[in-house]
Amino acid sequence: MSLSSVFNIAGSGMSAQTTRLNTVASNIANAETVSSSLDQTYRARHPVFATMFQGAQSGGSDSLFQNQDGAGQGVQVLGVVEDQSNLEARYEPNHPSADAKGYVYYPNVNVVEEMADMISASRSFQTNAEMMNTAKTMMQKVLTLGQ
Repeated sequence: MSLSSVFNIAGSGMSAQTTRLNTVASNIANAETVSSSLDQTYRARHPVFATMFQGAQSGGSDSLFQNQDGAGQGVQVLGVVEDQSNLEARYEPNHPSADAKGYVYYPNVNVVEEMADMISASRSFQTNAEMMNTAKTMMQKVLTLGQ
């Protein structure tokens, strides 16, 4: 693995964490939306990540680090899935969105969990940005070795 591939790996991590932050923002924005039916109620969304591995290289490799060369090459977002946990039904017969039985349905969004996810995604994004800066500094030091 070359030092220049650090930029691709960190960039894919930053992109994945941006998707995660966007889904958290969507979940928090819809945390208190109501509906009169289960089918129309907002469900929390969560991104699904997967590790990208380096493809098979052509020819044999005589590298001492041959086993490490198959390490992950970043992360990819496979998609965003809806949380299938139960929705909250509250008995509020005076609410304008209440159904015939007087129930209003609230999303399955836990704001505390979403805030923890937001902090985690933000820190992961920041760590990837710092990794890129460190790699850039290392490459600049390599260029000054010959002086």
